[in-house]
Amino acid sequence: MPAYRRKPYDRFRSGLQHFRVNFALAPPPTSAFFNPVAKVDYLTLRHGCLSAHFSWRYSNFNFQEHIERSFDEDFKTVVSISPLMWFFAVIFMLVDVDGKSDLQLNYYAQSCPNAEEIIKQEVIKLYNKHGNTAVSWVRNLFHDCMVKSCDASLLLETVNGIESEQKSERSFGMRNFKYVKTIKDSLEKECPMTVSCADIVSLSARDGIVLLGGPRIEMKTGRKDSKESYLTEVENTIPNHNDTMELVLSRFQSIGIDTQGTVALLGAHSVGRVHCVNLVHRLYPTVDPTLDPDYAEYLKGRCPSPDPDPEAVLYARNDPETPMILDNMYYNNLLKRKGLLLIDQQLTSDPTTSPFVEKMAADNGYFHDQFARAVLLLSEINPLTGDQGEIRKDCRYVNSD
Repeated sequence: MPAYRRKPYDRFRSGLQHFRVNFALAPPPTSAFFNPVAKVDYLTLRHGCLSAHFSWRYSNFNFQEHIERSFDEDFKTVVSISPLMWFFAVIFMLVDVDGKSDLQLNYYAQSCPNAEEIIKQEVIKLYNKHGNTAVSWVRNLFHDCMVKSCDASLLLETVNGIESEQKSERSFGMRNFKYVKTIKDSLEKECPMTVSCADIVSLSARDGIVLLGGPRIEMKTGRKDSKESYLTEVENTIPNHNDTMELVLSRFQSIGIDTQGTVALLGAHSVGRVHCVNLVHRLYPTVDPTLDPDYAEYLKGRCPSPDPDPEAVLYARNDPETPMILDNMYYNNLLKRKGLLLIDQQLTSDPTTSPFVEKMAADNGYFHDQFARAVLLLSEINPLTGDQGEIRKDCRYVNSD
């Protein structure tokens, strides 16, 4: 049975048995708890373990009794509690606890029972009016969680000494932040100062993914909001579209997302669009040889100038065939040399990522499974919980004291 599925007592018992053997076979330790281990005690333990476990000639030596008696004396001396109390303390420490955070499913079940449904309905209403909001929610999650924590620091505007992360070049083209306030206002009417902006970021992304035809992801909640912005950290944490694949993979690995998960997350480029500012270097003065020639001509039609106006609405769809569906067409396009961004096309040329591209191109269900796994990991990066952070009344500003 895998270790993580054993009951705490079973893990304690097997761990104790492992200790009996390894302690006896290991070189003499320099200390046990606070005081050095006497040489005679070590030799007795070593001799007893070897005899009891490996030799019939010393069968009269009761190693079990000896080590239990030794433990009993040491525990009383070192911690001044009985072995029974120590046992329960160990059991408490071994109880299965998610060490990454204090997030939990249905966190608002008592404090705001309708919170997740309110967010879902607002996301649906906004999607029906402005379909691109669903794409914005997914991008918000990525940009917020990659920088320090999933703490809604991305939503803070520049005011009172705070420099917004939205000013970074990495945030170019991001929009629809104003509609976060629409969701927050609905929650404030139902449950004032209860649901965090950080949870709005995560849950709106979850619901947006479903509206885009992606998988339903069960997300935990209970995040708190940051009281500061991290503009200076953005460029050091969020990969750029021109970065090498090695750098991109290392950025994701630093937050616990493996190569397979990275390839799946980049599949979010299956929806939305890219401004010509981020494309023209692949088209002018010469066409990137990794681009399909016919596709390059199509992109030149979308981006006719090598020096596009950043304020103009000049863009190309990430996926011209299913532009608002989160599916594996993205990977099929990559295999046809129709990757929009340089980082997209690199997925097929890098030997560590290309096998996953091929597998996701062949199996949309596999892509969705890996995408859901990676998004869940992303949503739980270093959240502020408990007494950390705050619940903002307005997601754009830190609460006034």
